[in-house]
Amino acid sequence: MFLNFSLLILGLVFVSIGADKVVEGASAIAKKLRVSDLVIGLTIVAFGTSAPELVVNIVSSIKKNSDIALGNIIGSNIFNILVVPGLSAMLRPISVKHSTLKKEIPLSFLAALSVLALGNKGNNLPSIITRGDGIVLLSFFAIFVAYIFEMAKKDREMFEEMEMERLKNISTWLAVIYVIGGLVGLVIGGRWIVNSASQIARALGVSDKMIGLTIVAAGTSIPELATSLVAAAKGNSEIALGNVIGSNIFNIFFILGISAVLNPLYYQTALNVDIALLLIITVFLILFSRDLKINKIEGALMVATYVGYTAYLIIRG
Repeated sequence: MFLNFSLLILGLVFVSIGADKVVEGASAIAKKLRVSDLVIGLTIVAFGTSAPELVVNIVSSIKKNSDIALGNIIGSNIFNILVVPGLSAMLRPISVKHSTLKKEIPLSFLAALSVLALGNKGNNLPSIITRGDGIVLLSFFAIFVAYIFEMAKKDREMFEEMEMERLKNISTWLAVIYVIGGLVGLVIGGRWIVNSASQIARALGVSDKMIGLTIVAAGTSIPELATSLVAAAKGNSEIALGNVIGSNIFNIFFILGISAVLNPLYYQTALNVDIALLLIITVFLILFSRDLKINKIEGALMVATYVGYTAYLIIRG
């Protein structure tokens, strides 16, 4: 028990320091590349914090465990939409860029909708996300990457030299080391937190089902949560929200696409309820962002919704 508590505390330290360095390094890289923090949040930070989901899904797909592969992605995206920006907004209201409201969040909605469509083809066809479907998802990801490159190009054209002053003393290599080292800390720390918390809960008599639906379900999103909380605390809303939206798009279009290409995924229609929730909360994220800000009350509502969803999962079993 002592070892588990020690690993839990050490994991929290790793996650805290890792998140801080990722945000600092990512902001520095953005300035040196003369692009916005949003671009970095949607790409380097988002892809890096999705590393746990990528590992889990590749292993699950190779082992032909479709339930874990699909459940991991959908559950992680729901957590990302509700808890990560929700807690971040409760800490400090999050500013939302116009492009995020009009383009990135709707693209995240399209990603969830595409899974629903591919998993429910109808006409007596089996509920399978085929290798061809996986290629379709990867094609959407390629479009997203092209969009990011276009956004970065426009950023470089409009960037002003005066914006280079902040973090100018951090060298490019040091910024890269901050990001890579921070991401490693997030992944290792997140794993220690999940494993030790699971062992502690089991020792206290908590059932494996409860542990799986709570601790493990949220575990792969710890990097996104930690990074966004630190970014919000530092007033960097572009990374705080860009990290979440980019991660959700990456999770479905790239990770789920790769998983389906490796092995077709059998789609359980029970997931329709979870994906429907993902679509609904994405719409609410758009509505909350209409004034280009997510306030503390809205953040609290998002977190409360996730608590209610977790209760539903427990009841559903």
